[in-house]
Amino acid sequence: MSNPFAANQNPQRLLSLDFMRGFIMVLLALESTGLYEHFSEASEGTVINAFMQQFFHHPWNGLRFWDLIQPGFMFMAGTAMAYSLHKQQQSGVAWSASFRKILKRCGWLFFFGVLDYAVRPKGLSFELWDVLTQLSFTTLVAFLIFRLSYKAQIIVCIGLLVLTEVLYRFTNIEGFDQPFTDQHNFGNYMDLILMNKINKGGWVAINCIPTAVHTIAGSLVGKLLLTERNDKLKTILTWACIVLVAGYGLDWLHVTPVIKRIATSSFTLASLGWCLLGLGLCYWWIDVLNHKKYLQFFLIVGMNSLFIYLFFEIVGSRWFNGYVASITNGLMGMAHFPGMLQAIITSLCIFALEWGLCYFLYKKKIFFRV
Repeated sequence: MSNPFAANQNPQRLLSLDFMRGFIMVLLALESTGLYEHFSEASEGTVINAFMQQFFHHPWNGLRFWDLIQPGFMFMAGTAMAYSLHKQQQSGVAWSASFRKILKRCGWLFFFGVLDYAVRPKGLSFELWDVLTQLSFTTLVAFLIFRLSYKAQIIVCIGLLVLTEVLYRFTNIEGFDQPFTDQHNFGNYMDLILMNKINKGGWVAINCIPTAVHTIAGSLVGKLLLTERNDKLKTILTWACIVLVAGYGLDWLHVTPVIKRIATSSFTLASLGWCLLGLGLCYWWIDVLNHKKYLQFFLIVGMNSLFIYLFFEIVGSRWFNGYVASITNGLMGMAHFPGMLQAIITSLCIFALEWGLCYFLYKKKIFFRV
């Protein structure tokens, strides 16, 4: 099979991808501090509150900005994988060696994803809903078909979406035969099989099947950007329009509703469209027009994305946030700060300390990768 990267032997680093990764991690870090909840509570009854709802998942049928965070995470992982595999190919690394490396990476992602939810107040728990657990599956799928043609990989993506439709619509398991009803769909049934529990929020583990499309699409975009084609941006934006129309069209025509929590095919397509549009615009602004100022704030966080994610998910939620809050709220309480202002300042202090930790690692050239 011909090498799709042969036309471009020395690709520059894709700074737009680094920026997007950092941007998403900054948003996630801010969310982990409770900042969005504080702003939402403080803005109740105002126009601002409607804007703040974009920073929370849609309760079921619909799509908000926050519903794009996980798809973006998985999409960028695919793009980064394309660059990594290209570098390995150029260095003469055999496919078998790359496969062992990706297996190791997926194993660690699965482990950290399970670890994230493992420790609960009532004891240990086994759950498969974390983004890292899902990513371990989607990364492996994207790698295994990476050397296939663009057309073949698109066919695989369509197959994954069709498989999702079939599983939800035609399995007809008693009590779980309502395809798009929370707590009564096939995804809930599989969670009972895999974990002997159903997520009260409606999330399901088999989301990894349709969302593998995000990672595969990301790798296809990475391969495209590594070529010398002159229509790269046009191609990305064209596909963004195609899948956006397809995703929202399925919902508007009442064929398949857009539901993030079970990653319906319409949601997968619509969210992929926004990911393509986002990367396309960042690529045009940063890599094509060469606007590279003021990016370091995000790049510093993005370069240790796995570390900071695990930090605020595990250390932050279980100890660090509360410890910082005890100090800041205590000091502000002595100065009689209003309660809501205390909460907002505390969240910003937590984030500042987490960003500072990333900056320390960046200056020391310490980068955590698997």
